[in-house]
Amino acid sequence: MGKIGVVLLNLGGPLSAADIEEFLFNLFMDPYIIEIPLRGLPRRALARFIARRRAKKTAHYYDVMGGKSPQYELTVTQAEALESRLRQTIDAKVYVGMRYFKPYIEEAHNAILNDNVENVVLLPLYPHYSRTTTLSSFEEWNRVTHNLTRRMKVLQIESYHNDALYIEALTDRINEALTKFSGAIREEVYLLFSAHGVPVRVIERGDPYQKQIIETVDLVSGKFSNPYSLAYQSRVGPVKWLGPPTLAEIKRLAAEGKKNLLVIPISFVSEHSETLYEVNYLFRNEAKAAGIERFEMMPALNDSPKFIEALASLVLEKTKDF
Repeated sequence: MGKIGVVLLNLGGPLSAADIEEFLFNLFMDPYIIEIPLRGLPRRALARFIARRRAKKTAHYYDVMGGKSPQYELTVTQAEALESRLRQTIDAKVYVGMRYFKPYIEEAHNAILNDNVENVVLLPLYPHYSRTTTLSSFEEWNRVTHNLTRRMKVLQIESYHNDALYIEALTDRINEALTKFSGAIREEVYLLFSAHGVPVRVIERGDPYQKQIIETVDLVSGKFSNPYSLAYQSRVGPVKWLGPPTLAEIKRLAAEGKKNLLVIPISFVSEHSETLYEVNYLFRNEAKAAGIERFEMMPALNDSPKFIEALASLVLEKTKDF
């Protein structure tokens, strides 16, 4: 079978304040994110215009997070942990390929070529499949490797939203977060699962993302007796998105008299602006203003041992096809 190359595919994020506009430009150039019938120079001009406008607003997010996204460092840590675990069983090397900022997917591919690796597993750090994330990353791999990977066998892990070890990792993380509440009220703490939203039209075209999110929530919530609900965050633009919006759900819960709230960013496996800024800063402040007395956020899985074991299990199962 030879050496196995595993590519962790992730969103990526600006490594400094100076990188914010370029990160946003790359994001808005993605046809799976901005679905408009423009190509070439017109699309580049529009993407640059939107990126410049949003960079000024978005800069505040990264100020709150210390001036940059931590996602690169966290993904590298995940890669190192996964490689260490895999090498207990197989000859493997794990690479990082980001969709919208350095190190890009193309850089991961070039490193694989330099290492003469012939068997590759693409592993998205998106447990739930969506054309806006998983497919976009796969298509970018196909674009940069066109006519260059004939000697490679490349296999894809499309989703793992109902994987038993992944569900256990989430359950453990929630239990850890619940220890921040006093023992007397832990079973009464409201669990608000918050997933990244997508436009409704994406789901209407057959994208399985929403069904997979709901399945994950059903599997995890079944481990607890706490009351819970599901909402969606990070809406951008005027089109209709999946709902209810997380912030609206927080305000609804506060109006109903809920005082203890644990937000679970269910679709994120590493920290970035949607967790550290949107949930743990913006939503936290809004919740306090609305009357929530104790607000906590479940930390992302990051390099938790159970999550790394889940990823390793997925890879090892996939390598049976080489």
